[in-house]
Amino acid sequence: MRRYQWIQWRRFLIWVGIALAIGAAIWLGGKQALSISLYILSLLLSFLYAMVFMIIQFVAIFWFLARGRTYWILPGETGATWDDYRGNPEIVGNAKRIVTLLKGVKSFKDMGGEAIRGLLLCGPPGTGKSYLAQVIANEAQVPFAYASAPSFQNMFIGIGNLRVMRIYRKARKLAGIYGACIIFIDEIDAIGMKRQAGGAAGGMGMFGMGAGSGLLNELLIQMDPPNIDSKRAKLLRYLGLRRKKAERQAVLTIGATNLPDVLDDALLRPGRFDRQLWVDSPDYDGRVDVFDYYLKKIRRERSLSPEKAALDTVGYSPAQIKHIVNESIIMAHQRGARAASYEDFRAAMETYEWGLKQPLRSMNEDEKRNIAYHESGHAVAQYLLKPHDRIWKVTIIRRGSALGLAATKPMSERYNRSDSEILAGIQVALAARATEEEFLGKKFNGVTSDLRQATEMAGTYLGLVGMGDELFSWLATGGRAEGLRALRPKINRLLKDQMEQVKKLVRDHSEFVHLIAAELLKREDLTGEEIEEIYINLYGRSRPEPPAITTDIFDQPPLAEEEEPVASANAAPPLAKKAPEEEGD
Repeated sequence: MRRYQWIQWRRFLIWVGIALAIGAAIWLGGKQALSISLYILSLLLSFLYAMVFMIIQFVAIFWFLARGRTYWILPGETGATWDDYRGNPEIVGNAKRIVTLLKGVKSFKDMGGEAIRGLLLCGPPGTGKSYLAQVIANEAQVPFAYASAPSFQNMFIGIGNLRVMRIYRKARKLAGIYGACIIFIDEIDAIGMKRQAGGAAGGMGMFGMGAGSGLLNELLIQMDPPNIDSKRAKLLRYLGLRRKKAERQAVLTIGATNLPDVLDDALLRPGRFDRQLWVDSPDYDGRVDVFDYYLKKIRRERSLSPEKAALDTVGYSPAQIKHIVNESIIMAHQRGARAASYEDFRAAMETYEWGLKQPLRSMNEDEKRNIAYHESGHAVAQYLLKPHDRIWKVTIIRRGSALGLAATKPMSERYNRSDSEILAGIQVALAARATEEEFLGKKFNGVTSDLRQATEMAGTYLGLVGMGDELFSWLATGGRAEGLRALRPKINRLLKDQMEQVKKLVRDHSEFVHLIAAELLKREDLTGEEIEEIYINLYGRSRPEPPAITTDIFDQPPLAEEEEPVASANAAPPLAKKAPEEEGD
């Protein structure tokens, strides 16, 4: 209707111009009339040219905006196969069933079934969700569209809907040629968050609210549309040559997210993302498989084996493993070696987890000594109280914002923690402050993160897993902040109790603390093996099994406030030619 009105107005303007030109020629006559007529015609033509140019420009802008950032990959382009997807054999088994359905769409439909339309991949970053989608597409030999959910969003309302419509239109067209097509949408939670009454999920458009919700609605329609004919089929139906119902093309939408709990319920209903697959980080056997895959591609020494590397990387994702292996080659190349060693691998891990070494050359000996005792307190508590972990490194060299650190590595995957283990973790966090008070007679400000960690663990102990005198859970009262405020008196009592216990631990092993601090001042770095060697040389045995740590503070009345601690008899010897009162903080 609008197009028809525009044509009528254009004709009207043209005739008005011609009439004015003829009238001017008749009225004035001669050359002056001709020049005026030509001038009027030129004005009309300029006006028409400007209108046409604006329309073309407007259409072009919307055409480019509606294209989005979608990468179309035809069968065979990626070359990714099942042999390239390592670390999660159970995931591969489930994915192979999807490939079987995609390859046999026709026979499956002949049996009366319908092709699956949605698969949601959930899991932490770097676990291979997008790579799994590529493998599925390549193994099924179907086209594959890679899109990021945020790329559908636009400042203009409706552009995102056009992008979604365009990608599904092309997918249905390719599915008609190849039998099926896959659309992979990464970070789908960006547009698939739960809708709320009176508001919009996903943000605001340029001209009003509702852009995010409208984009989600469009995605819901495109994932589960009615039966739609192709253009050729519509023509045949118009000519009366097609009678059967329209066929729905096999378009599989694979979504990936780290936050499946925030997705709208309409996305998760049957017919859309009715299949969910959790892609988690690999276990020990899976990491051995991943390391074996990547280490075969590089030059390495025998010291760097997949089994040894897998033991050091509990909780690592395949993406992190690939990065560490590549960083190991960089470390080896920088030192002029022809192959990567285990030491290169270890240095790569430390740089990745803690940052580059940045020694503070201007730090005086007093401050180094304070840091050495701080970290030795952590190291002693870790060594004696955490049998499931091994000390990885203790250092007083600055890395990132930390002036020093004492780090452990789990010996294997742990899925449960007992009350004794949580209390041991609290004591490890408080051990640095306990060592400062017992051996230096002072309190330093380097315990900020330690106290925060201890408080969070104590709050979890009391208000989340019910290991105190109540079965109260802060999850039912509005969140952790409210729960911590409600439990503050009990948390403080628990922290004081654990502080007394860890003070006794470091007093009983005062020689162990002093030796570690002395070695740190001498060498600045100590490995877990060196810590164990110090203990064996000192006590003539390997570390004993730690006793089960308990607390009985909830069976007793609250403790009275204690006085400020005085210097212990186990105090650290002062530096040469330094009086105790001159030790820096």
